[in-house]
Amino acid sequence: MDSETSGSGRDWFFPSPSFLRSSSSSQYGHRFYSNSKPYTPPTLTRIRHRRRVKFPRTHTLTNDKPQLSDTQNNVNSSPNNNLIFPSQSRFQFALLTLTIVFFLLLLLLLLRNAHLESQLTKLQGDILGLNIILHACHQLDTFNVTSSSSQDANSGLSENFKRNLALFFSFILLFIPLIIFKYIDYVSKSIFSDNLSERVSLNKQLAYRVDVFLSVYPYAKPLVLLVATVLLILLGGLALFGVTTEDLAHCLWLSWTYVADSGNHASSQGIGPRLVAISISFGGMLIFAMMLGLVSDAISEKFDSLRKGKSEVVEQNHTLILGWSDKLGSLLNQLAIANESLGGGTVAVMAERDKEEMELDIAKMEFDFKGTSVICRSGSPLIVADLKKVSVSKARAIIVLAEDGNADQSDARALRTVLSLTGVKEGLRGHIVVELSDLDNEVLVKLVGGDLVETVVAHDVIGRLMIQCARQPGLAQIWEDILGFENCEFYIKRWPQLEGMQFEDVLISFPAAIPCGIKVASYDGKIILNPDDSYVLQEGDEILVIAEDDDTYAPASLPTVWRGSLPKDFVYPKSPERILFCGWRRDMEDMIMVLDASLAHGSELWMFNDVPEKEREKKLTDGGLDINRLENISLVNRDGNAVIRRHLESLPLESFDSILILADESVEDSAIQADSRSLATLLLIRDIQARRLPYVAMASQTHGGSFSKGSWIGEMKQASDKTVIISEILDPRTKNLLSMSRISDYVLSNELVSMALAMVAEDRQINDVLEELFAEEGNEMHIRPADLYLCEGEELSFYEIMLRARQRREIVIGYRLDNAERAVINPPAKTDRRKWSLKDVFVVITEKE
Repeated sequence: MDSETSGSGRDWFFPSPSFLRSSSSSQYGHRFYSNSKPYTPPTLTRIRHRRRVKFPRTHTLTNDKPQLSDTQNNVNSSPNNNLIFPSQSRFQFALLTLTIVFFLLLLLLLLRNAHLESQLTKLQGDILGLNIILHACHQLDTFNVTSSSSQDANSGLSENFKRNLALFFSFILLFIPLIIFKYIDYVSKSIFSDNLSERVSLNKQLAYRVDVFLSVYPYAKPLVLLVATVLLILLGGLALFGVTTEDLAHCLWLSWTYVADSGNHASSQGIGPRLVAISISFGGMLIFAMMLGLVSDAISEKFDSLRKGKSEVVEQNHTLILGWSDKLGSLLNQLAIANESLGGGTVAVMAERDKEEMELDIAKMEFDFKGTSVICRSGSPLIVADLKKVSVSKARAIIVLAEDGNADQSDARALRTVLSLTGVKEGLRGHIVVELSDLDNEVLVKLVGGDLVETVVAHDVIGRLMIQCARQPGLAQIWEDILGFENCEFYIKRWPQLEGMQFEDVLISFPAAIPCGIKVASYDGKIILNPDDSYVLQEGDEILVIAEDDDTYAPASLPTVWRGSLPKDFVYPKSPERILFCGWRRDMEDMIMVLDASLAHGSELWMFNDVPEKEREKKLTDGGLDINRLENISLVNRDGNAVIRRHLESLPLESFDSILILADESVEDSAIQADSRSLATLLLIRDIQARRLPYVAMASQTHGGSFSKGSWIGEMKQASDKTVIISEILDPRTKNLLSMSRISDYVLSNELVSMALAMVAEDRQINDVLEELFAEEGNEMHIRPADLYLCEGEELSFYEIMLRARQRREIVIGYRLDNAERAVINPPAKTDRRKWSLKDVFVVITEKE
């Protein structure tokens, strides 16, 4: 190879695209030549314009990219212009198309109007000629006809102008929104041409504005529909005025008839009127479809609101229940019984549940509402707007139910609910009854609610009641009768005619009631249970009684009652007792302190549960109990499971005076599971006792019975005579199982709490009475034997027994005969004498021993 060939490099020449197109049919092929032997093509003019692109020498293939010229870079650096120009051309083309169509329509209308005017002129000329011939003999008449014809022609021309103008205006109104929309779109594209990626299209902006307008304003949809209807009637009327010979008012009326009924256009004559009528009818069908959609949506929303419980409760003096729990059924039953004397009442229930589910659960409750209406609403008691929805400011009583679950969380929610209630601007007409789970939270709730709040600490009340019932069998049934509205309950009322009388005389002044205390006006309305006989009623004092209803009792004239004297004056000596607790409750330390205050010295309290002993002591200490300071009882701890027989057999079950089967803390959230556990424990204990008692009875010769050995229920009944067992029952349905077996005295926890809540809701003053009866100090209910007040076979009236009991500072409120299953509270015919047995017992209110 020569020196030229081995030079610094070779230049490759590619013919330009123009040269390739021009020489595609030439004889020269596509070849590459080196510098040593250049090829000289034929002299052509176009060869001089070909471009030379020089590629730099490189040894890699990755960099073999041609260098673009500055012109090409400039073209590629401005892509926005390439994107804007097509949009501008499209807009111009669309605008030109609309303009052409518009002018074509205008031209057609003008041609049609010119044709009509020519026909009108011809007809007017014919009429004029005929009038001249007919009235040739009467010059004056001819002149009048001629003048009138000319006036008609002039008016016809002006009328045609008006109709053309109306038709032209209607078409302009149709095209103006489209032209404006295209113009705004064009302007927006021009403004945002530099950042097309961030631009929001006009369609999206308009859709967003329309969506905001329709969603924010409640009457936006009907307003839009009304405006569309008016515009359609207006445009249709103008169009009809332009294509018919009717006046404008009639055309507007025709347009309305076409919108209201699409079949009215069938009577139209002519192509123009028919086209306009069809267009109006089509728009009317669209408007009617939109109207049906709006009406359907409004009706659906209303029914959905009613179904979900979002509508407002328009009631006054109703009872409002906030929350949902297992106690609701018993609470509604008690409120229905309380309102029966008034012909029924209204109870509103608001909870965070679906309204249909609440109504379905209430419908499953098997009791008669006795004319009381129950209204359910879905909402949160923590939201003031939801509280106003149930007319909270007009309710005569508001009951806040505790939630099932953790006690602290339930009480915290109750506290927030009280805060929401006190924040109602309209104020509250009634009082608030709050169910709490822990006694320690009572102070905080009362601090927040003030004088509006009455609290019922369910767990504490049931614990104290169980202790009372364990030491006095049969007291549970008496509490059910007094707390419930089915029998007799507490009432407070003022009787001015009794002012100045001593309480001893007031005690026998009500034939259908039993006075129990005085609400002293001079002590800021404080209620004194079991006052002294010498207390004289002052002005403003009210009397607390036990009666069947608030309208069933009234004072009468004083009867003549022989007081007599007690057969013997003695006090039953306290003897040490042995009590067993099966299970663990949250307020165990409170129950232990109550027992220590009421039992005799040397008593024992056995605690049998699966909580480790160290953890028990820690829980009791954290609850405020100092075990070393217990004076009358000593604690005996046993570990075990109360539903396992071999664990129970390790206990001396036949030696206990009372056994309390508690709803264990681990399962108290589930009423069915807790009751199942309590029932299993009860049956196991009674069976173990029944198998052991015959040997004990034979040794001590203190027990016997008529039950056969093959009857397990008889053996359990015999065992129940030796030991009192109190079972804490959460589900009222479990009551039937225990009542049929008669092997346990029982306590219905949820039902008793519901009764207390209903009673306090009806009269908040009763809460002070219940707190004293359940407290460690003050007065309480007792069951006394008859030998304290009478001798065997003695005939006495109930009033005479009441006066004898006053010598012991006791108020007798009822009795239970030896062969009776239930006690009689507030007996009728208190002046009638009858024979009493020493096996009878009396129910009294007396001071705690």
